[in-house]
Amino acid sequence: MTEQELQRYVEKVSLCYFGRPFLHTALFNRRLKTTGGRYHLKDHHLDFNPDMLTQHGEAVFLGIVKHELCHYHLHLTGQGHRHRDPAFKALLAKTGGLRYAPTTEKQAKLQYQCQDCGTMFHRQKRINTQKYVCGKCRGPLVNIGIDEKSQAQK
Repeated sequence: MTEQELQRYVEKVSLCYFGRPFLHTALFNRRLKTTGGRYHLKDHHLDFNPDMLTQHGEAVFLGIVKHELCHYHLHLTGQGHRHRDPAFKALLAKTGGLRYAPTTEKQAKLQYQCQDCGTMFHRQKRINTQKYVCGKCRGPLVNIGIDEKSQAQK
């Protein structure tokens, strides 16, 4: 999908599901890694992660577009546009948008284990085990590698 096709797609979804026109710019942003899309409050444009379309298909991408359009339309009408606002939750449920974006193949999860209580922690970003400790018992953490479940999905 090209940038022009994305723009037309977002405009069409906005009219079909929200009954309001989308009057700003929709772009692909390859720097988005862990999120499906982003709404910019200052200039009202939308960014979308192209990996969501290629890896998860058009149905998931439609849910992400609806999610970002919920932010867009609620913000422009002066209603609660944040994730925790009841207006946002109601509009998202009404339009059938996704609450969370699925993980992409690029996101491998690192595993850490507490040496005292044995609790396992899964993180996407590497943490400094000299600085951080277990949240349950404050014991030292050790990196035990990459989670096999996230590797099996690839």
